[in-house]
Amino acid sequence: MAQTAENHEKNVEPLPTEPQSSKTQSRRRFLRSVAAGGVGATFATGLTAASYARVKGANDKVRFGVVGIRGMGFSHVKNYSRIDGAEVAAVCDVDESILNDRVAEMAKLGLPKPAAFVDIRKLLDRDDIDAISVATPNHWHALAAYWAVQSGKHAAIEKPGTHNFFEGRQLIKASDKYGRMIQHHAERRTFEGFQSAIAFLREGGLGEVYMAKGLCYKWRDTIGRLDEGPVPDGVHYDLWLGPAPSRPFSPNRFHYNWHWHWDYGNGDLGNQGAHQMDIARWGLDVALPTRVTAMGGHYMFDDDQETPNTLIAAMEFPCADGGGDRKKLLQFEVRHWISNHEGGLGQGAGNNIGNIFYGSEGYMTIDGSGTWKTYLGKNREPGPSGGGGGDMFQNFTDAIRADDRSILEGDITEGHYSCALIHLANISYRVQRSLEFDPSTEQFPGDKEANALLTREYREPFVIPEIV
Repeated sequence: MAQTAENHEKNVEPLPTEPQSSKTQSRRRFLRSVAAGGVGATFATGLTAASYARVKGANDKVRFGVVGIRGMGFSHVKNYSRIDGAEVAAVCDVDESILNDRVAEMAKLGLPKPAAFVDIRKLLDRDDIDAISVATPNHWHALAAYWAVQSGKHAAIEKPGTHNFFEGRQLIKASDKYGRMIQHHAERRTFEGFQSAIAFLREGGLGEVYMAKGLCYKWRDTIGRLDEGPVPDGVHYDLWLGPAPSRPFSPNRFHYNWHWHWDYGNGDLGNQGAHQMDIARWGLDVALPTRVTAMGGHYMFDDDQETPNTLIAAMEFPCADGGGDRKKLLQFEVRHWISNHEGGLGQGAGNNIGNIFYGSEGYMTIDGSGTWKTYLGKNREPGPSGGGGGDMFQNFTDAIRADDRSILEGDITEGHYSCALIHLANISYRVQRSLEFDPSTEQFPGDKEANALLTREYREPFVIPEIV
């Protein structure tokens, strides 16, 4: 019987080296593989969409499990719950107080009572869950998605979909191997405004687009300094750490502030900047760079933050059809405090979020909502413009119901390339030098220090195995 919010506490056990097996032989093989950190004898090997036991029919709802429901994750719960073809059947969070509060909120909203879990592996053991939606800290995103597709479920993962470069390529391989969709939740991919802006660029509206800029000027106050201390009651801290190294608990490495620590987050380049990096790469129509450089620092504030709060990154991409040097440039800036409103973006607000594209015939600005404007010719006169929203949750649900990966916006392949730019820039910042990168091998040629940062040491049993 499924756990409920009231009975999950008595069913919680210390993290096992082998999770509890299910009623079916296939599930036992999956869970043994997860516990061992291996990929060998899992039930989903060779599984294709056509063999999926719960192919969606016109009147069959997609049953979701939402993992990580404190903040963004609860918006996932509410968004899936309003879709006719979807139902949130399970929720999962390592903080029992949040888990119980959110289940109570769902009851107040008149939503069906979900099964509740603190351990994602027990949720994935459910045969009646079709897909999971993940809004955990970044260091859990890829592992949750990997385990999901391994167990025969689809997965949507919040941005950035990966915590390091290695994870992106493994998720692509896992999606292909197990025949399950993984959506990188860069929701602007579904917005009509962004789609029409990219179409305008592809049609030559700006002439030759040679440079894109991503802006993440978002006011972030100091997080201060806090002492390490005891784990709060009801928090399953070992599960929260997951793949990350074991460290004492600190409230400044926990709720939200984990973004600013390398073990769990990727700084604001990987937080808010993940959206604008995706748009910049999409508009340039590029994949991986050949050169990357990034510099910056943690300016002004003396606190516990490890990641830079100010960063300038630049990347070069080959462009065989371009003029001149036949290459394209992507620039990205993160600023954390008082700043100007570049390109007219963010006027009247503290934050300045968006993208600017530069071409031989003019330039384009796009704000965070997908409203775009163009300025053409030497006089930079106003040109075509557009806007409009979208719905990533509906798109993911539709793709599952149609059993059709081709209609999925933000497929993990695109997600990998966009997240890769975040990781490469952060690596350049951390080694404090410019780097050459080989897109064909996905390595920094002859650079052991930089290559070591393409992945991480995973803490057993929270290991993403390498699919060769």
